[in-house]
Amino acid sequence: MSRLSQVFVGLLLISVGYLLGASETFQTPTLQAQQNSGTPTEETEDKIRRGVKQLVEAQSALEQENFMRTATKGLNAFAVSCGGVNAMDDLEAGNGVDPETFAGLYAGLAKPDVAAQLGRDDQGRITYKNKIVRMYPVSRLKKLFATRLKYTGESQDDSSSF
Repeated sequence: MSRLSQVFVGLLLISVGYLLGASETFQTPTLQAQQNSGTPTEETEDKIRRGVKQLVEAQSALEQENFMRTATKGLNAFAVSCGGVNAMDDLEAGNGVDPETFAGLYAGLAKPDVAAQLGRDDQGRITYKNKIVRMYPVSRLKKLFATRLKYTGESQDDSSSF
């Protein structure tokens, strides 16, 4: 084969490869974790609104009965679903807080009196009165989740442990 033929065949192969790639003939479809419209249905949104309203009422009742003191603004669904927690005492003791309080503090949702006592250490961790704010130990979380089962009506499955 002459040099000119070799160049021509090479250019032909490159052109065919380019055209096949550009046409996406052999392209696999893009996979997505969830293929939905981005918002729940109106029916589901109504259920969420009703559920949140019930949680707000339950939180108010827990606060009135002194089973709950929040350190963040708004609803603490985790604490309500576990029968209440005293996030203020937990912060003062420095032994950890519930997951939703922990997230709320990092999200800037602390109540004004709590926010005045918050800071950050040299690693960027939130501190309360110069003590690092941590989440509850696993043992306390397990107890809270076990208490939650009382309200959900589910049975506890001890076989799933890490």
